[in-house]
Amino acid sequence: MRALPFVIALLAAIVVTPAVLRHLIENGFVRENFRERPLPFPAGIAMIAAVAIALVPLGALRELSNAKVFYPNIDLIAIYAIGVAFLGFVDDVLAGPSRGWRGHAGAALDGTFSTGAMKAVGALGFAMLALSGRGLSDGRYLLEVALLVLTTNLFNLLDLRPGRSVKALVILGAGLTIGATSARALGALGLFLAPVLVVGLYDLREQAMLGDAGSNLIGALAGLWLVLTLGTAGQLVALAVVVVATVYGEFRSLSTVIERTPLLRELDSLGRPA
Repeated sequence: MRALPFVIALLAAIVVTPAVLRHLIENGFVRENFRERPLPFPAGIAMIAAVAIALVPLGALRELSNAKVFYPNIDLIAIYAIGVAFLGFVDDVLAGPSRGWRGHAGAALDGTFSTGAMKAVGALGFAMLALSGRGLSDGRYLLEVALLVLTTNLFNLLDLRPGRSVKALVILGAGLTIGATSARALGALGLFLAPVLVVGLYDLREQAMLGDAGSNLIGALAGLWLVLTLGTAGQLVALAVVVVATVYGEFRSLSTVIERTPLLRELDSLGRPA
C-alpha cells in the first residue's frame, strides 16, 4: 500500500509533464541551455504539479478509508520539499543579475531585493519548521537543519548540465539505501521521487530545463534522504563533504572537476544527446 504514492505520482507525472512543457513554450517561458538550445523553463513546476494531482486520490484514500498510504515522515518531507520548490520557482521567474551566495548577500547588503537571499532564508525557515517537534537534542536539530539546507544548495550548484542533479540524487539514494539495508527512506520519499525521475528524463534528453524549482526539489530530497537515513556521525561526515563541495563550487567550477575526472565525466554524459 505504501508504494501507492510512488505509483500514482509516477502516472500523474507521465500525463501532466508534456502538457506543462507545451504550456511553458506557448507562453514564452523558454531559456537557452549550455548548448544555446531554447528549452521550456522552469520544467521543475511539472514535478510539483504531479505531486499535487497525486495527493487528491491519496489524501482521500488516507482519510476516508484509514489506509496507511504514507510513511510517518510525509509531513516533514512535504513541508520542506514543496517550500523550497516554491522558493526556487520565484527565483526562476523574478531573479535579478546577482548569482551565487556572494552575489545575493551583496545585493541584500546594498538594500536590493534578492530572490536568492529570500530563497536562502526561506529554505532555512522551512527546514527549521519541518525538523521541529521530533524530540531531537539541540545539537542534532541544528546539525540536521544545516545538512538539509546546504545539501539543497549544493544540488542547485550541480544543476549546470542536463541530468546531472538527478543522476547525483539516484547515486546518493542508491548508496544510502544499500548502506542502510532498508528502503524505508526511499518509500517515504516516493511521492516526490517519481515526478523527479520523469521530469529528470526530459532534462537529461535536453527537452526541458529544470530551473531552481526543480534543482531545489532534487536537493531537498537528497538532504531529506541523508537526514532520514544517517545517524549523528554519518550526518557530520556528510555535512563536512557538503560544506567543502559548496565552498569549492562558490569559488571554482564543479563542472571543470567533473569534466577532468574520467569516471565522473562518463557518468555525467551518460544518456545525454551527443
